[in-house]
Amino acid sequence: MPYQYFLELLLLSAIWGASFLFMRNTSAEFGPIMLITLRTGIAALVLIPFVLYKKQWNLMCRYWLPILLVALTNTAIPFCLFSYSTLYLGAGYASLLNATAPMFAALVGFYWLKDNLSLIAVVGLIIGFIGVLLLSLARQNTDFETSLLPILAALCATFLYGVAACLTKRYLQGVNSLAIATGSQCFAVLVLAPLSLVYWPSSMPNMQSWWQVLALGVFCTALAYILYFRLIANIGAAKAITVAYLVPVFGILWGISFLNEHLTLQMWLGAALVLFGVALTTGLVKRRKATPLPG
Repeated sequence: MPYQYFLELLLLSAIWGASFLFMRNTSAEFGPIMLITLRTGIAALVLIPFVLYKKQWNLMCRYWLPILLVALTNTAIPFCLFSYSTLYLGAGYASLLNATAPMFAALVGFYWLKDNLSLIAVVGLIIGFIGVLLLSLARQNTDFETSLLPILAALCATFLYGVAACLTKRYLQGVNSLAIATGSQCFAVLVLAPLSLVYWPSSMPNMQSWWQVLALGVFCTALAYILYFRLIANIGAAKAITVAYLVPVFGILWGISFLNEHLTLQMWLGAALVLFGVALTTGLVKRRKATPLPG
C-alpha cells in the first residue's frame, strides 16, 4: 500500500474512532435519537452538494427503496443504539464491540446470500465471539440496565451493520457508493426527525456539545464517507475495510486521553480475541500454503 494511502487510512480510523468520543460526550445532553438526527442531518447537508456535482441524484432516487433499507440498518437504528450504549460503556469499550461488524456480515451472508465460510473463517467466528464473551464478563457492573443492556444494544447495532452490508451486496451492487451514503443519511434524518420531536432534550445543551455534534456530522460522518470512498477507489475495498481493525485502537486512545477511561487485562484479552477473530473471518489472516520442496 502506498505511503500516502496508508496515512489516509490512519486518518479515517482516527476520525471514526473519535465518533465514539463525541457520542459519549453528547448523548446525555441531546439524547440518543436527537443526537443522531442532528448527526445525519448535518452529514446529509454536506454530502448533497457532492451528489449533485457528480450527477448522482437520479441514481439515488432510482434505488430509493434499497437505500432506505440501508439507511435503517446501517445508519438510523445502529447509530442510535451506539449513541445509547456509549453512555454506559464508554468510547473505547463501545469501539471494541463495533469491531464485531465484519463477523456478523459473514454470518448473515452465509445464511442469506449463501456465501461460503471456510473452516478458518468459522474458527475466527468462534474466537471472536469468545472475545465478546470475555468483554461482557469483564464489566465490573453486571446490572442489566447499565451494563448488559448497552452491550446487547451495541451488538444489535453491529448485527444490523452486517445486514446492511448484505443488503448492499444483494440490491445495490454496482451503484455509486456516494449516492448510497448520501441517500442513507437523507432517509435516516427523515425517519428520525419525527421521533426526535418526542425525545426533545429537556434543557438546551451547552455550546461545547453543539460544536462536538457539528464535528460528528461533518467530519466523522460526511467527510469520513468521502475519504472512505476515495480509499476504495485507490486501494480497493479489501484493503480499505481494514479500517475496522484500526478504529478500536483510536477509540481506546481517545477514551484514555480525553475521558480517563481504562481497560482491564481481561478487556485487553477480549479485545485481542475479537480483532484476531475478525481478521480470520474476513480473510485478512490466511493459512499459508506449504512451499513445495525443490526437486
